Amino acid sequence: MSRENDNLKSLGNKTEYKNDYSPELLETFENQHPGNDYWVELLCPEFTTLCPITGQPDFAEIRIRYIPNQRMVESKSLKLYLFSFRSHGDFHEDCVNIIMKDLIRLMEPRYIEVLGLFTPRGGIAIHPFANYGAPDTKYEELAYHRMMNYKLNN
Repeated sequence: MSRENDNLKSLGNKTEYKNDYSPELLETFENQHPGNDYWVELLCPEFTTLCPITGQPDFAEIRIRYIPNQRMVESKSLKLYLFSFRSHGDFHEDCVNIIMKDLIRLMEPRYIEVLGLFTPRGGIAIHPFANYGAPDTKYEELAYHRMMNYKLNN
């Protein structure tokens, strides 16, 4: 196993929670199986953010699924990053797209999708879905297929 992981800052240290959106918390480690296509699914059933208009809390389960390339997201850093939305105000759709784009910049995955299952407030539940496939690859085709068949995938 690579000793490269010795430089991870979050894992094994006292947890400090940020008060606002903090993408700098995200960390990666080397994919030990870059020649394989495989799925990684990460679930955050306790995601919270604030409505940017009313300041009221919004609750969701965030589901992240990706096919890694060379780098993978470290789970504790992801948890701290997702928790950093707790005092941040963004619409549900924005949160899902921001999370996806931050993870694309971080890992450059072959494929990634993010689903937000927000609990109803005012009688309406919102479930935004965003995905991405590496351009000019079979993963771009996968992204198109998954988007066009979104409700069949969940």
